[in-house]
Amino acid sequence: MIIIKIILLLLFAFILYQDYKDREVYWFLFPCVGIFAGYLFLSETLTELFYTSIITNLVVTSLLIIIVMLYSKLKLKTEMINTIGLGDLLMFFFLSFTFSTVSFMVILVSSLLFSLLLHLSLKKRSKHNTVPLAGYMGLFFSLSYLAFWSGIIDSLYSI
Repeated sequence: MIIIKIILLLLFAFILYQDYKDREVYWFLFPCVGIFAGYLFLSETLTELFYTSIITNLVVTSLLIIIVMLYSKLKLKTEMINTIGLGDLLMFFFLSFTFSTVSFMVILVSSLLFSLLLHLSLKKRSKHNTVPLAGYMGLFFSLSYLAFWSGIIDSLYSI
C-alpha cells in the first residue's frame, strides 16, 4: 500500500511540475491518478459506497464543467477551450475517483480556493498568463492525502 501512496504523490508532483513550468501535462498522468487514488478509496470503503460515490462525483464534476462551458459561451463569448485547459478538465474527471461525495466536494472547492490564492501570490513570478489549475489542485490533493496519512485529518473516505 505504501508503494501506491508514493506513486500517487509522485504523479501529483509530476503534474504540478509540468503544469507550472510549461502549462502542458502528459495526458496519461491523469488516468494514473484516477486508478491509484481510486484503488486507495476502494480499499478504505465498501464497494457499494465506492461506486455510488464515483457516480455522484462524476455528476457533480459534469455539472461544474457544464457551468464553465455556459459561462464561457454566454458571458465571456469564447470557446470553453480558451477558458479552461484540457488537462484541467481531465484532472476534474479523474479526481472524481478519489473520495466519498461529501469529502470530494469539500476538498474540490478547497482546492479551487487554494489554487486561486496560490496563483495570486505567485502571479508575478510566472511567465504565463494562465493558471496551472491541474498542478495547483494536485498539490492540494497531495497535501490532503499527507495530512490524512499522518493523522492530522481523521478521515477522508467516510461521509
